[in-house]
Amino acid sequence: MNATPHHQDARGNRIFNTHAHHQTVALGEAIGRRLKHGLVLLLFGDLGSGKTAFAQGLARGAGVPESCTVTSPTYTLVNEYPGRLPFIHVDLYRLPEPVDPDEIGLRDIFEENGIVAVEWAGRLHPADRPPCRLDLFFSVTGDAARSIRIIAYGLDPSDLLNDIDI
Repeated sequence: MNATPHHQDARGNRIFNTHAHHQTVALGEAIGRRLKHGLVLLLFGDLGSGKTAFAQGLARGAGVPESCTVTSPTYTLVNEYPGRLPFIHVDLYRLPEPVDPDEIGLRDIFEENGIVAVEWAGRLHPADRPPCRLDLFFSVTGDAARSIRIIAYGLDPSDLLNDIDI
């Protein structure tokens, strides 16, 4: 699939460059396959930057069946899907900033034993973000090209992010 291999920047962040929609999906799937336990992933980026495509791949990697259509839960706020690990997809786009995680049950969701992907995570106050998580920053770099910077908090990202071939 030939996405540009990831590299590590001076701060230890991992950066992946994808050149097509299917590569962004494949990156999510590769990371989802490597997860052995629950984890929160906070997705940051503008409209159309690849957050939902990545989340769809993440769901497949977590074992969500192909028969389940994974869509952005913009109007429902939270969608949950069965899989090898439950996949919980949260979209904060329609909520005002800052979001109160207690009002919408987000703290409870963060403690679920599944993969939690939160789109529009910038609406969360930094103090309300779980200490153990991945932050992913999506940038549009061309018509279908994306740069995805991943920062790990409270865990060693080497098992998740090294040697990913998309």
